[in-house]
Amino acid sequence: MDEIKLRKPPETGDHADEEFSVYRLTPETYGVRYDQFFAESCGISRSRAAKLIEAGYAFSDTRALKKSDRTTYSPVTLFVPPPEELSAKPENIPLSIVYEDQDLLVVNKPQGMVVHPAAGNPDHTLVNALLYHCRDSLSGIGGVLRPGIVHRIDKDTSGLLLVAKTDQAHIKLAELFKNHDFSRKYLAILYGNPKEDCGKVHTFIGRSLKDRKKMAVFPLGTPNAKEAISEYRVLERYPGFCLAEFTLYTGRTHQIRVHALSLGHPVAGDPLYAAGRDACGFSGQALCAYHLGFTHPISGKKLVFEIEPPDDFKRFIDAKRKEN
Repeated sequence: MDEIKLRKPPETGDHADEEFSVYRLTPETYGVRYDQFFAESCGISRSRAAKLIEAGYAFSDTRALKKSDRTTYSPVTLFVPPPEELSAKPENIPLSIVYEDQDLLVVNKPQGMVVHPAAGNPDHTLVNALLYHCRDSLSGIGGVLRPGIVHRIDKDTSGLLLVAKTDQAHIKLAELFKNHDFSRKYLAILYGNPKEDCGKVHTFIGRSLKDRKKMAVFPLGTPNAKEAISEYRVLERYPGFCLAEFTLYTGRTHQIRVHALSLGHPVAGDPLYAAGRDACGFSGQALCAYHLGFTHPISGKKLVFEIEPPDDFKRFIDAKRKEN
């Protein structure tokens, strides 16, 4: 979640600036962490609840609560600042929307589009397009008024991306991602051919110590390295290349690209992890998030979406099939 911009907290639970939403609550359960209690009671994320407590916005009588405190049966008050306006501006950029309802939408992000505005990419991003498309239907649970990007894919990776339009949907979808209750599959064209037709890659991934733009595999117990699990399956083999499907069980930065490299078969066209190799006509890594499955956070309906890979994928595969 984004960092909240701290405001001066009220000195007591009885006097609040009008800009705050004020929740005065009496816990019905004893011994629950206050970040969990406020998240469930006030409809905000647990991450933001914890930040509000640390910032001094949560009180029991006139005593500011601590993050380590747990509920008693005494009344408590939480002051929630309104979401801040996002600096990004709406842009009328066409979107390929695969599915949309009042709670969420699924977008087919093209290769080359950045998800969030950042240094070097301040506009023409997916967020700019969503701000225009969604208008007033935005999720603000992270403390910043913005479209609820639930997960991300790299700039040069194409494919399905899930966006929450309401805070309630965002909270529940984020919990599904945290518990790995999503089905996510990618198509990738790899250099070379793995010996096995299928397998599991179970590693720990963290920021590379040699190049801060890259991620790398580290031993168990390395600080800031997180568990990363993928399964791969070779779908088609060609001379010098193969078409593979990767299933994600975690969602680490550059996970598939790093796992493919760890197999000795990096993703074709990858400018970071296959630098110096023939890009084979690809403008970035040949990686497409083609499958997304999850339970709708409000209706409970199981939703599954699949798309065709982009045109450069198809042209490459057609050419390689003719060579076989």
